[in-house]
Amino acid sequence: MKDWELALWVFMLAAFLGFELIRRVSPLLHTPLMSLTNAISAIAVVGAILITGAKDASPLTRTLGFVAVVASTTNLVSGYLITDRMLKMFKKRAPENK
Repeated sequence: MKDWELALWVFMLAAFLGFELIRRVSPLLHTPLMSLTNAISAIAVVGAILITGAKDASPLTRTLGFVAVVASTTNLVSGYLITDRMLKMFKKRAPENK
């Protein structure tokens, strides 16, 4: 089996397992689960930066690395904004003086 075939096989397996696991999560747990995926996105940003900045990277690798950096950073920032918004929903509001 060639390297790219193995990589494709691992990607397809991870995509299928990820889809099945997320699909079966209770709606009450979606937001905490999303908060956890922010850590994974942070790791993806670091990995994409390392790949993009490699000394012997091809133009295709640099382009795909740049797309990965942008996509992961967008996912990371959006996840933290949504988590912050969710946490604000649980804060007690100050009583209104009338």
